[in-house]
Amino acid sequence: MKDARPAKAFSRWEWDVAFRYLRARRKEGGVALISMIAFSAIALGIAILIIVMSVMNGFRAELLASILSFNDHAYVQGAPTYEGSYQSAAQRLRAVPGVTKATPMVEAQAIIQGGGVTRGVNVRGVDPKDFARSKVGKAVVQKDLLGGFGKGENGGDMIVLGARLAAELGVGPGDFVSMISPSGSSTAFGVTPAYKEFVVAATYSMEMSTFDQLFVYMPLEQAQLFFGMGGDVSVIKLDVKDPDRVLEYMRGIADAAGPGAVVRSWQDDNAAYWGALQVERNMMRMIMMLIIAIAALNIISALVMLVKNKERDIAIMRTVGASQGAIMRVFLLSGAALGVVAAPIGVLLGVVFCLNIERIQRFVEWITRTEVFSPDIYFLSSLPAKLDWGEVALVFLWTLGCSVLVTLYPSWRASKIDPVEALRYE
Repeated sequence: MKDARPAKAFSRWEWDVAFRYLRARRKEGGVALISMIAFSAIALGIAILIIVMSVMNGFRAELLASILSFNDHAYVQGAPTYEGSYQSAAQRLRAVPGVTKATPMVEAQAIIQGGGVTRGVNVRGVDPKDFARSKVGKAVVQKDLLGGFGKGENGGDMIVLGARLAAELGVGPGDFVSMISPSGSSTAFGVTPAYKEFVVAATYSMEMSTFDQLFVYMPLEQAQLFFGMGGDVSVIKLDVKDPDRVLEYMRGIADAAGPGAVVRSWQDDNAAYWGALQVERNMMRMIMMLIIAIAALNIISALVMLVKNKERDIAIMRTVGASQGAIMRVFLLSGAALGVVAAPIGVLLGVVFCLNIERIQRFVEWITRTEVFSPDIYFLSSLPAKLDWGEVALVFLWTLGCSVLVTLYPSWRASKIDPVEALRYE
């Protein structure tokens, strides 16, 4: 008679026994309850982690896109901005690999008056062709007279306002506003502020309240005259293909700008802010992953109770020839199955929520009759969410790993149960 061969690891009978144990009877209801708690906690933990990280990614992407619409990816100041130099410097900068746009611009502060309201604003003088190609130019919402922007003597007297600023002043296309510049013409008695009336040509909306109520655009030639710049510009603003890799382009930009140029990027100007945002993002990810690990610890409670209830079954299986390894694998499969099943359900919940987050926001606002995400506070019109599938995969694998690890000790303890002691009082 041939010797009986030991069953292979993770054989069919081990899987059958493991999943039979998951279907707890009424008298083992405590095990079922704890298992359901562990299952729900893991699934909800994964969903919340995906939602939180997606919202943080969305905030970063939206803020970066909106802020860089105004603050550019990089800029050049100094010698290349002087009269007779900035046009040739802009051409050289446009030829730098990675640079997609180079825009000479006048930047200054002024006071604007309209409808009995006075506001301080940032004025940007830009060539009308560059303005039409810019993100602000494409965000124009009221453009009744936009065709006249930049036309006339010295660039004409038409300007473009942010929609929120126009609403505060109570003006629209065709209305007149007054503007005062503290840097006017020089006289024997000092600098005399410049004062002039302008016609509102159009309004724009970037859906960021800070910018929509702060910036005014006027033709470059008119801005040079109004602010006493002569033939100079304040800055040459640059756009690059990938803003996150802007530092890789800085060497070529500096070489093209030439001697006497000051070259800086958005990362140089916002290093502390974006660094803090990255630290916050990493810490939030770590905290949420710890929450998933804590949720997975509930599997230990369920598995310990299951082992206690199945001591007699374990003793019988050992008596008929099951090895310690086989017993350990049975309970490992029983415990890990909770996390393995909960993980895809949690991922599905998180992804569906992120893909429909705007609809969910509108529904909550409709139910509560309140604005839960005010653009006046958060500078965005809706709650953003950007799924990073690499992060989703990381969360999924982390959950599977935690689910397997927490089952190792109780499964090992089950394999060490002595059949004789377990059946002594049966």
